Amino acid sequence: MKTTISKIVQAQRNFFLTQESKDLTFRKEALERLQKEIIEREDAICDAIYADFKKPHFETLATETQFVLAELKLVLKNLNSWARPKSVSSSWLNFPSTDKIYKEPYGTILIIAPWNYPFQLALLPLVGAVAAGNTVVIKPSEVTPNTSKIIQNIITSVFAKEHVTVIEGGVEASQELLKERWDYIFFTGSTRVGQIVYESAAKHLTPVTLELGGKNPCIVDETISLDIAAKRICWGKFLNAGQTCIAPDYILVHKTKKEAFIQSLIKMIKAAYGENLKNSSDYARTVSAAHFDNLKDMLVGESILFGGETDSKDNYISITLVDEPHLDSKLMYGEIFGPILPILSYETEDDIHRVVNKYGKPLATYVFSNNKTFQNKIIQKYSFGGGAINDTVIQVANKKLPFGGVGGSGIGAYHGKTTFELFSHHKPIVHRATWLDVPFRYPPYSLPIKFAKKLKNLL
Repeated sequence: MKTTISKIVQAQRNFFLTQESKDLTFRKEALERLQKEIIEREDAICDAIYADFKKPHFETLATETQFVLAELKLVLKNLNSWARPKSVSSSWLNFPSTDKIYKEPYGTILIIAPWNYPFQLALLPLVGAVAAGNTVVIKPSEVTPNTSKIIQNIITSVFAKEHVTVIEGGVEASQELLKERWDYIFFTGSTRVGQIVYESAAKHLTPVTLELGGKNPCIVDETISLDIAAKRICWGKFLNAGQTCIAPDYILVHKTKKEAFIQSLIKMIKAAYGENLKNSSDYARTVSAAHFDNLKDMLVGESILFGGETDSKDNYISITLVDEPHLDSKLMYGEIFGPILPILSYETEDDIHRVVNKYGKPLATYVFSNNKTFQNKIIQKYSFGGGAINDTVIQVANKKLPFGGVGGSGIGAYHGKTTFELFSHHKPIVHRATWLDVPFRYPPYSLPIKFAKKLKNLL
């Protein structure tokens, strides 16, 4: 495998040196072919993801294929203007000159994709990387083999392998890929694996984007409509069976509203998925037996308010509400990444601070409140990747907003134009004219020191 991977990487390096991938027409034609292929295979993509973990057809369209197609539409519409050199005002010290920032591709990119949104999170960074003029190797998740296979088929149909190729396989394939020298690595996954990727990249001083996760708080105060809060939390948390990196990971609800909020949440769960959740066609499954076992183990010894049913034959875990777990319990130790929702109560802002600060910088934070002062306090006081007020998850829907973490929840951000910028080196160029050459910068220096101390005004 090592020999094969090394040959693929070298072939991509050789192709990049031909300059063909930098040509704007070449980039746009490649992305148009990708767009056409996804549209033609959209139903097959939905079937593949359903085969992997029974993700509902509507959810796959909304969060996978249509999400990627929207990105393609935006990129194809704006690529000419994004790629154009940007003129900036020049320094008086360099007069006369014209100054520009050129966007150039890094070279050969490695994209390692996760299993939770297996199509979107493999293809979305690919779109930006190709738009910026790079060559790309994609490593889809082996945990979703049907999706991995259809990604392989799509990429093979659209791109020459020296431009974009897919390497399937498990941990061994990832390890061999990380031994290679890349010009950029884009990784989406767990913090633990992200650390391994970062260490590998550091050996070659390779720049990285790490899209990780975190323990995302969702704070519900006493001023908000509980039914609205419960409905929007229910959607954001149990979308994709809770396997969403920006889903609320736990609730902090004001103590005076806790019981009423729980009842609202149960009502909304039943309204969305019916009395018999297992039979709902709108509810996905846990992606693998290993993940199922881990989630089931988190529930041991906890006080279950609602749900708690499991079926190992189907990797089924029902939506489960847990009452006041200990802050050091297994359930609260790390990101849950499943349909289990702990509900904690608070009385004061100090209580919120004690809980939220215990778990580092999350990828997302949500606040449900009609009190603008309280909203602003939470948004400004705590560091996190992004979030929403009075809703959940929707921050990813606006392509003008960057998506990414901070601290332990990630490095770098993407979506829309930000993705193109991410995969482009911004190369500054000063073009000096020759008809004037001010002499004072050259030795022997004749400018009095008192004037030298004012050079800041010319920079």
